[in-house]
Amino acid sequence: MILILHNIRSVYNVGAIFRTADACGVEKIYLTGYTPTPLDRFGRKRGDFHKSALGAEDFVAWEQFGEIPKLIETLRERNYEIIALEQDARSVDYKTFKPAKNSALIVGNETEGLDKEILDQCDKIIEIKMRGAKESLNVSVALGVVLFHLT
Repeated sequence: MILILHNIRSVYNVGAIFRTADACGVEKIYLTGYTPTPLDRFGRKRGDFHKSALGAEDFVAWEQFGEIPKLIETLRERNYEIIALEQDARSVDYKTFKPAKNSALIVGNETEGLDKEILDQCDKIIEIKMRGAKESLNVSVALGVVLFHLT
């Protein structure tokens, strides 16, 4: 399983996702758009990132990748199934979904989610059905729920 974090604003969400990725044995995390990385612009470790990742950034392979459409194309050429975690008319319940052996799971911005153009590039869109008044979970929590189920 590979993760793609696209336009995630919060460094704390990204750090928490790194911890969950480590716990689930994720192969690699791609950071796209303005998603913060474990290193600052001078190549130094970020204290705020480390605070939520607690060192997981040292164990999970990661790469900053400029253009998400190109990344999706590259992964598809390497026989990865591209899955989005997003609420959409095409979404299926994550509990009924069975991923391919090589899968790339994409999550997006905390408030805006993933753009239609990205969703259109995906092989499958999955979602967590909500029972309460709120429409969604925090991105790091949602990814944790789904990742533990899929792996």
